[in-house]
Amino acid sequence: MAKTEAGSPNDPRGAGRFNEDKATYTVASAQPNLDVGVEAIRETVRTLKPVPGVYRMLDARGDVLYVGKARSLKARVANYTQVAQLSSRLQRMVSQCRAMEIVTTNSEAEALLLEAQLIKRFRPPFNVLLRDDKSFPFILLRADHAFPRIHKHRGARRAKGNYYGPFASAGSVNTTLNALQKLFLLRSCTDSFFNNRDRPCLLYQIKRCSAPCVGRIDEEGYDALVAQAKDFLAGKSGQVQADLERQMAKAAEGLDFETAAILRDRLRAATFIQGSQAINAKGVGDADVFALATKGGHIAVQAFFVRGGQNWGHRAFFPSHTKDVEEDQVLADVILQFYEEVPPPPMVLVDRELPETELIEAALSELAERKVQLSVPQRGDRRKLMAQASRNAVDALDRRLAETGTKAKVNRELAEFLELEEAPQRIEVYDNSHIQGAKAVGAMIVASPEGFEKSQYRKFNIKSAQTNDDFGMMREVMQRRFRNFAENGSGDEVSSRRGKGHESILPDLVLIDGGKGQVSSVMNVLEEYELADDVPVIGIAKGPHHGREGREVFHFPDGREKTLPTNSPVLFHAQRLRDEVHRYVIGAHRAKRSRAISASPLDEIPGIGPARKRALLLHFGTASKVRAAALEDLQRAPGVSDAVARRIYDFYHAGS
Repeated sequence: MAKTEAGSPNDPRGAGRFNEDKATYTVASAQPNLDVGVEAIRETVRTLKPVPGVYRMLDARGDVLYVGKARSLKARVANYTQVAQLSSRLQRMVSQCRAMEIVTTNSEAEALLLEAQLIKRFRPPFNVLLRDDKSFPFILLRADHAFPRIHKHRGARRAKGNYYGPFASAGSVNTTLNALQKLFLLRSCTDSFFNNRDRPCLLYQIKRCSAPCVGRIDEEGYDALVAQAKDFLAGKSGQVQADLERQMAKAAEGLDFETAAILRDRLRAATFIQGSQAINAKGVGDADVFALATKGGHIAVQAFFVRGGQNWGHRAFFPSHTKDVEEDQVLADVILQFYEEVPPPPMVLVDRELPETELIEAALSELAERKVQLSVPQRGDRRKLMAQASRNAVDALDRRLAETGTKAKVNRELAEFLELEEAPQRIEVYDNSHIQGAKAVGAMIVASPEGFEKSQYRKFNIKSAQTNDDFGMMREVMQRRFRNFAENGSGDEVSSRRGKGHESILPDLVLIDGGKGQVSSVMNVLEEYELADDVPVIGIAKGPHHGREGREVFHFPDGREKTLPTNSPVLFHAQRLRDEVHRYVIGAHRAKRSRAISASPLDEIPGIGPARKRALLLHFGTASKVRAAALEDLQRAPGVSDAVARRIYDFYHAGS
């Protein structure tokens, strides 16, 4: 095999084995490596001071192994040189350490926040990781317009207004938003749409908007609706409902049955929102609830999001790299990483005492710019809510383990069907996309037993393949994927199944979207790099009816073809892998086409940014006139110095 064997002279890790599931290396005889790691740490300790800060341990390639914080950097980092007092997990970490990076902070609370931020950024293999890359949606009630807009919001909270959330999913926020539109008749359209209306839109007709764009409601009346919405979202739903009931009764007494019917529908919307709160959070106010469950070495953390006594949803998290870490420390790490993306509420309820509770409270308070309290409920409504969260955590973990068992079974059946020696831990799937050879893009997706590893997806801008040569395109993609491994192997670097280390390892299975021709192209590249015996390659192509009956054909390198029953779970799994690479490569191809449409010939000139390009086009009119301009004309263009003018002129007249 082309891989460097553990324990060889080229392998810095010593004898041992790589744990692909945990992205760690188990050292069988690590004393030489421990000595090297300890010496690297001692070199760092000599320069440290007893001040708070954050330290990063780096491996031989410069990848981050671990991020930690300390009240006293000198004392904390020095502990890693006492090898006999370290756990086996920390000894493995020290044996891989080759350098350290240090950042000092003003306080330990600041160090704690920076530690969580760096863990989210680098995802080190020896830190507990919150495996959730999805941002949480909020409801935003804008405050930068005479008639504020209400809509769903994700990402940075830069817009001026009131944010309500987080919601557990886009579905939950959409359902709530639709009900809020019925309840308060607030506009959801963009400002440009609002400014260009001359008659009400459909939302007014179906009684989901009060049509302020065309004057169907004045500013004072709209402000009253906004105030009601703020009260409702802040937890004063009973007051809002009582007010609506009074208005409805008054309209009925005045025989204004149309208005009464509208108010009745709004009351129903309020009842729907409250009835959809499956978890009773009455009396809790603004709080997040976290409960942890563990079974067989696996951990689940259930979170409830409560705002204004209303449940805005719940989500289960399954942190990774938790082996040999205390459960209370896992929960603390999850909470700190979670609040890197979400503003903390005034109260965070947990099901156990956390280590350094006061420090965590100080860090979250600094993040929220107000006091945040951690509490373990002992009685009353909060205790009932915590018990419900704990039950949900156990149920979520049971479901996760059942799903994992099913996935493992399907993975084993896939290995048996494709005649692999063992179930694949890393599957790479490849596809190309182009239009008559133009804007060709190749793509690789990665799947593990835990699902799609989106941080390891890769796009390839195909350059050398001829027009419409699908086989040549696939050949180029494979050359660029495996060239680095063939030239360098994996022994001179610490292999990892994570992040930017994917080029230093081999996949357990390569799936190609295509038939015999594509498989042959891939095998030619692997044979050229002497990897044909190490990488199983299978092509998956649509059957005679183009996949309408699910009759995909699996092509083997030796020319054999196999099919699966249409109801086979293995077939569904393979189709899902193929569909994911389709989605990814088509998206990359469309993005490339969009960029090409908006591209300008001036983009090719080095040192010409958007501002200068805009100035040149405003002055000359078109890119062709810029190209034909004399040097003196270019020098007279606004915002263009003599040096830049000379650069543009030389770019177009280099051969003249």
